Amino acid sequence: MNTTDILISGAGIAGPALAHWLRRHGFRPTVVERAPGPRPGGQAVDLRGAGRTVVERMGLMERARALCVEQHGMALVDRRGRVSARMPVELFEGQGIVSEIEILRGDLAELLQEATDGVEYLWDDTVTALDEDADGVTVTFENAPARRFALVIGADGLHSTVRRLAFETPGRSNSDGTGSDSHYHPLGGYHAWFTLHDPALARELDGWFLMYNAPGGLVAGARPGRLPGEVKASLGFRSAPLAYDRRDTAALKRLLAERFAGAGWQVDRLLAGMRTAEDFAFDSFGQIRLDRYSRGRVALLGDAGYSPSPLTGLGTSLALVGAYLLAGELAAARGDFTTAFARYEELMRPYVTQAQELPPGGLRGYAPDSALMIRLRAASMRWMGRRPLRNLLAGQFAKADAIDLPDYPLPARAL
Repeated sequence: MNTTDILISGAGIAGPALAHWLRRHGFRPTVVERAPGPRPGGQAVDLRGAGRTVVERMGLMERARALCVEQHGMALVDRRGRVSARMPVELFEGQGIVSEIEILRGDLAELLQEATDGVEYLWDDTVTALDEDADGVTVTFENAPARRFALVIGADGLHSTVRRLAFETPGRSNSDGTGSDSHYHPLGGYHAWFTLHDPALARELDGWFLMYNAPGGLVAGARPGRLPGEVKASLGFRSAPLAYDRRDTAALKRLLAERFAGAGWQVDRLLAGMRTAEDFAFDSFGQIRLDRYSRGRVALLGDAGYSPSPLTGLGTSLALVGAYLLAGELAAARGDFTTAFARYEELMRPYVTQAQELPPGGLRGYAPDSALMIRLRAASMRWMGRRPLRNLLAGQFAKADAIDLPDYPLPARAL
């Protein structure tokens, strides 16, 4: 085993970003990913604040701009499709609270993976056991032979396998069948996202992200994709904890069809497209909160260590910044992972803490449960361009830049 060998579990946003920086600092990262290949689709994510700075330092900003999704803004609509409130991007241009770089999650992941040229990827595999000793970690995989690594980094999302193996007490079980997860804190709802091909609906969107609320805490959204006729759809709802299998896609689609039956607006068209969507994903609204981001030779990154939930809009920034800091501190510590992990946490913890503060109203504000609360939500959105609501919105998005990124010198001849 080479002392620079590092295993990264997860090939979403955080994992490839970390692999990029580790390789530039002279380490030898390997990435393992459960999916058989890069995952397409996903909703649009923002590059703003310090996360955008990281992408600029990677030299990827020009290519990221080329993959931008053109958006005019967000509008709330009623069941007939009439606009009840509108928030155009122009309303906040120059205020630093709307990202000009909005990119589909799958496009960003692919861009980051391309920036890891030469890094080994183990697709269609996952970690099943970690055996740590004084000199390293023996990692057992589901398919590949066991291997030794100096360090293991869990960048494998909200339901992190690495977090479960390294940080949890064996024998516990979750309602979704994924094992124990004492660090997961549910926020009281679920959401799904998928892509459908509907040229007529894409034309009706006219560059806008349309969001529809229905009584019972139901939310449906549709926004243009990057390709002609493509629509990125989302469905969310408030709920007490549900028992379900995250991998049973057919059952989850049935659940959503039942929940949203007769909801109005364009929901029937979205449900029809959902039935054949190949990139369908479903998850709960929740946050990950840990006392420490590392244990021994294992550390966590991105949603695996500190998911803020999609409600904050800051998950991408946390993943990119965390990757940059973790790789930089490992390089600065010259192999002393104990010092590097402690410094990583010292820098990251305040940034994570403020990012995990939910916007006013939290999930109730996102998915109001009554017709009255829906009308109040629309009214508040119409006032978003004025004080004091404008200041609240500005404060939420300003969190993305609430950290000073160190400059880590790179080797004269990067790998």
